[in-house]
Amino acid sequence: MNVKFDQNGLVPAIVQDAASKEVLTLAYMNEESLQKTLDTKETWFYSRSRQELWHKGATSGNIQKVVEMRYDCDQDAILVLVQPQGPACHTGAYTCFSETIDKQEVSPAQDRFEILNTLEKLIAERESELPEGSYTTYLFTEGVDKILKKVGEEAGEVIIASKNRDHDELKWEVADLLFHLMVLLREQKLPLDEVLKVLEERHTK
Repeated sequence: MNVKFDQNGLVPAIVQDAASKEVLTLAYMNEESLQKTLDTKETWFYSRSRQELWHKGATSGNIQKVVEMRYDCDQDAILVLVQPQGPACHTGAYTCFSETIDKQEVSPAQDRFEILNTLEKLIAERESELPEGSYTTYLFTEGVDKILKKVGEEAGEVIIASKNRDHDELKWEVADLLFHLMVLLREQKLPLDEVLKVLEERHTK
């Protein structure tokens, strides 16, 4: 194994949602927990406070299915890409990194597509936390058939708005379609980045 453990036999493991790219938590692995993670395809860590191995989701059910694992250029840190089956944080939050220290304002030109990143993160949070009263929670609870039905309905509304030459109606319906498509991508565990990659590949041909 090429990973370099520190003097305590540990290596930091950054856990990232494979679809939304949101960083979920920072934990530590020793050689045994790393091997268990590789063998079971679910995250195992070493608790520095309890000095024992722990399987993420063993008691809560919020396991993390491993999609891919990488180590950095110095081989002393691990990136674990996962499909989370619930909140990552013990507080019930989607990610342990939910508090903001300082957020810099950016210009509208720089921030043009930031809403897609924000929306992708929000949808991932809703799927993980399933808060009551949320429309997105309703969609995930009802399942893929309901989501597909909404995608079809919104696509039809886009067509009607376009035929009516109604810009106000069209922008609302396109926004609804994009939202439901992003919910569908999350339900299918397909990162938006993969779709963008296809567009980029087509553009270069």
